[in-house]
Amino acid sequence: MAKYRFEQIAINSTEKKKPVEEDKFTYLGLEHLDSGSLKVTRFGADVAPIGEKLVMHKGDVLFGKRRAYQKKVAIAPFDGIFSAHGMVLRPNTEVIDPDFFPLFISSDYFLDAAIKISVGSLSPTINWRDLKVLEFDLPDLETQRKLAEMLWSINDTMEAYKKLISATDELVKSQFIEMFGVPGTDPYGWGLTTLGECCELNPRRPKDINVNNDYSFVAMPSVSDDGRINASITKPYSEVCKGFTYFAENDVLFAKITPCMENGKGCVAVGLKNSVGFGSTEFHVLRPIEGISDPYWLYIITMFRKFRTDAEKVMTGTGGQRRVPLNYLNEYSIALPPLELQEQFAAFVRQSDKSKFETEQALAELTATYKRIISENLG
Repeated sequence: MAKYRFEQIAINSTEKKKPVEEDKFTYLGLEHLDSGSLKVTRFGADVAPIGEKLVMHKGDVLFGKRRAYQKKVAIAPFDGIFSAHGMVLRPNTEVIDPDFFPLFISSDYFLDAAIKISVGSLSPTINWRDLKVLEFDLPDLETQRKLAEMLWSINDTMEAYKKLISATDELVKSQFIEMFGVPGTDPYGWGLTTLGECCELNPRRPKDINVNNDYSFVAMPSVSDDGRINASITKPYSEVCKGFTYFAENDVLFAKITPCMENGKGCVAVGLKNSVGFGSTEFHVLRPIEGISDPYWLYIITMFRKFRTDAEKVMTGTGGQRRVPLNYLNEYSIALPPLELQEQFAAFVRQSDKSKFETEQALAELTATYKRIISENLG
């Protein structure tokens, strides 16, 4: 394989414009890009974005250079404008096949190397002057074409699995609305109250906790954006009793810090060692109240996009340290349905989760195959 500097592989388009009102319809920000997916499913803004933005054209590869560890890469679906915290990249077709180019940019081979040169602590960013001199191995163009054909076929199947998973999540939310109405409304006349009245927020650690036990330790990466928790890591009480958030089996975890909150991190804490967990201080904990609320009902409320976008509006702090204050959850208006209905809904969620888990397993296997092929042919 031949070795090339990145500036020989990619053209970095720096054309910019100051947005006008109609540009709000074709604006893409980093928040619109999903990690692990080259397809754009969300776009636009309520008002024209402020400040100069990059001009993009359909087919350009969009790369999030700010917080590149999120690995956000996508193909521009139309002509428009893109966040100045990204890069608009185009292939040098003498070196790289146009169909292979976005697959290369989204590969761990490229992204891991790019992330290493990020600068800054709160919002690490990649500079073109550093990126352009990085060197990468590339197979010949004919091999790239064959790889692109194979990888795009796998990628299409992966996207189909992702759509199925997303459809399952939307079905759960639709069932919630059918049974309870849109969060914040009261179509069935149960009466509006607050989330703080429906659960215990950030409960205190019990005084009689067994200090000789090991408990689950849940760092932020152990919670997914779609409700999964990895509770397999355990630590003795002496190592977690200070400086971590306490929670228990069936509590709801809600990531309060950017960008985890916006990305949807949260879950029902299940499978905890000795039914107790300790974890990141960047979680708010919602504990269902016996006879009043169910954990899955609480969790789905926090997963509605409006709940998250409203939370984003009241975040405090600056840069990468913005957090949702506890009083947002405490004061959030919600109708409280009968517990029996909540439990019926919870049974529906758990059954949906089983189906989703099977699809996720198939997706994971296909993703592993995809990455193996990339690894065997790059670097």
